Amino acid sequence: MTSKPTAAGKSSFDLIDVDTFFNSLNLNEEMTFLDLACGVGNYAVAVAERVRGTVHALDLWPEGIDTLKQRAEKKGLGNINAAVCNVSRSLPLEKNSVDACLMATVLHDLIRDGTHTGALAEIVRVLKPDGRLAVVEFKKQPGPPGPPEHIRLSPEELDAVLTPLGFECREKIDLGAAVYMSMFHRG
Repeated sequence: MTSKPTAAGKSSFDLIDVDTFFNSLNLNEEMTFLDLACGVGNYAVAVAERVRGTVHALDLWPEGIDTLKQRAEKKGLGNINAAVCNVSRSLPLEKNSVDACLMATVLHDLIRDGTHTGALAEIVRVLKPDGRLAVVEFKKQPGPPGPPEHIRLSPEELDAVLTPLGFECREKIDLGAAVYMSMFHRG
């Protein structure tokens, strides 16, 4: 790929309340976790430091995946499986193999680009029947950080996109001044 994907290299990780984020994720040590459109893997690294199970980190941006692999190696995190992948197409994961999936400040880009349908269908395919989907998004408010307000997704807009796919929003969490997280479960 000759050009960087939209928002490549940007991360919302520094904007979140990390304790609130991880308390809400309710990770268990043996779980299989998917960080979809992971960028340089700030979330994936933080999760891999907290679980022994596999953390799949997938992104379209080769440089981001290379950076993540180097970081994981330096930290001795052998449980990260980082791969270059178009997340709107077939994911290199088995059906019903993932306990929890994270989409951190990416769904608004996929919707804007018209590629969210494929990505969400793949999440449905790889999540276990009782799997969880955590979606971190910028609050629908003007000004930086984040994309223009008209691109941002409100919790109600997330519900409208995900409920028809069999997801039920169980919790909405304020992660800081700029971002929130909605926790969905497969019903």
